[in-house]
Amino acid sequence: MTEEKKEPWLNYLALTTVILAVCATLATFKGGGFSTRSVLVQNQASDQWAFYQAKSIKQSLAEMEQGQLERELLRTGEKQVAAAIEARVQALKGKIAKYDQEKAKIQDDAKRLEKERDDAQRHGRPFGLAVIFLQIAILLSSIAALLKKKAVWMAGVAVGICGLVQFANGFMLFM
Repeated sequence: MTEEKKEPWLNYLALTTVILAVCATLATFKGGGFSTRSVLVQNQASDQWAFYQAKSIKQSLAEMEQGQLERELLRTGEKQVAAAIEARVQALKGKIAKYDQEKAKIQDDAKRLEKERDDAQRHGRPFGLAVIFLQIAILLSSIAALLKKKAVWMAGVAVGICGLVQFANGFMLFM
């Protein structure tokens, strides 16, 4: 039985396949992390906008009550009733101003969370592309090993480089 001589490039093929597989695993992990972060932050932003709407409704109710009381104030002639209505109107004005301040903070928080979500999505997309390219590269490397075709391996390396570029882009966002 004669032993088949192993071609030296097959060692490099094995090494590049392992490197591509490790990077694909890391890209999957990082992409999944950014995807999860994006969903969680989107939920938090949605909660903030719901809170903002609740404050807006409360503010509208206070404004309606203030308007009604101001109309009542114009109709009443009794000083005691007018004083009580005026006190309530002033309290409502303070409440409305407080709602404006609270809504501004809630809106800032919601916008900050939306920016954080957008940032997570910007990082997640390249990792998704990296996984695709790296999986194709691993596939081509596997086919090259089975067929012992160096040209197929080189094509896999080229696709793998595209995947590695996307992998790096997921961290640095240079593209």
